[in-house]
Amino acid sequence: MPKVLMVIIDGAGDRGNVTPLSSAKKPNLNKLAKMGINGIMDTIKPGVRPGSDTAHLALLGYDPFKCYTGRGPIEAAGVGIELKEGDVAFRVNFGTVEGEGSVFDKIVVDRRAGRISETDELVKAINEGVDLSEFGVEFVFKRGSGHRGAVVFRDDLSDKVSDVDPKKVGEKVKRCVPLEDDEKARRTAEVVNYFVQRSHEILDSHPLNLEREKKGLPKANVLLLRGAGKVPHLPKFEDRYGMKLACVSGTALIKGVVRLLGGEVLDVKGATGGKDTDLNAKVEASLKALERYDFVLLHIKATDEYGHDGDFEGKKAFIEKIDEAIEPLLSLDFSEVCLVVTADHSTPINVRDHTADPVPVTIVYRDVRTDDVEEFSELKAYKGGLHRMTGNDLFNIVLDLINKAKKFGA
Repeated sequence: MPKVLMVIIDGAGDRGNVTPLSSAKKPNLNKLAKMGINGIMDTIKPGVRPGSDTAHLALLGYDPFKCYTGRGPIEAAGVGIELKEGDVAFRVNFGTVEGEGSVFDKIVVDRRAGRISETDELVKAINEGVDLSEFGVEFVFKRGSGHRGAVVFRDDLSDKVSDVDPKKVGEKVKRCVPLEDDEKARRTAEVVNYFVQRSHEILDSHPLNLEREKKGLPKANVLLLRGAGKVPHLPKFEDRYGMKLACVSGTALIKGVVRLLGGEVLDVKGATGGKDTDLNAKVEASLKALERYDFVLLHIKATDEYGHDGDFEGKKAFIEKIDEAIEPLLSLDFSEVCLVVTADHSTPINVRDHTADPVPVTIVYRDVRTDDVEEFSELKAYKGGLHRMTGNDLFNIVLDLINKAKKFGA
């Protein structure tokens, strides 16, 4: 059976007539564009800003409007928390707050705590020091990659509560409030607020943070919770499409999507989900995975981080690193492997956040109708034979190319 390798360059797209992707030296990506068929993609649909979670659901053949229940459960699955029915999960950032009074009186000065990466001691302190027994609630808190993590509250609770994260610096930490006039929602908000306050007290005086303060580094002294949700019940990828799914990613969110779909997450040494990730190891692991799996997702995160940082040259340089690392893909047997190269969304330098600007797509496979596009970029791909599509469209096109599509009608 033909195999599929889908390479997702997270946040690679940008805005304007000169972009990091268009200006980068990328001979290998350009060769693939010339070898294949090209187009542009609105991952969700035109004008809808994709999250990485909803985008990847769409790219894997799931309608995010029907199956998305919030980012929290996906992040929790990604960090390895085994979710149970009734659990309410949040994604978490370690952040930095300053000021006097309770945590809710303090100002967020850094939503990523200087992109702290070593948080094991802080996670341990919270798990040992926070006690929710007075609420009759248990919790599970685990770190993700870098400054990220996830927390699950376990009891008969509600996910209809607001975020604690203000999502911008210069604002106070928000109190969690119920979004429904419901006792479960009110109780859940109370639990969340207690957890955030108590964890702040522990973190603010933790030796690791006191040492960071001495060094002039931001203290990781607050947990910013957002994206409450309950575990979704999704049909497994293999049951739905008859293909074994695996992913190579250093990012908890992408791991979570794949785990929720019943796929396997492959551990790769050096795959950090950050700017220091080992791209060569990830490419090598993805190629090896094609021996055992039918559909392999290779996710590369740092382009998105450079976009969020507003760093044009950094994003451009990292795209050039990716281009070097993917050279082995040129030697694939394209009579047996369908290669897809794309992005999940744009993260423009001048916006520093996800936007709905469409992203380029290249498919290299036997018998595809090649076009005149010779460059992998958002400025050229729209001229290609695939024209404009959604993420679900792309997945269906791939299914058809490998003769796995179901006939519609008689």
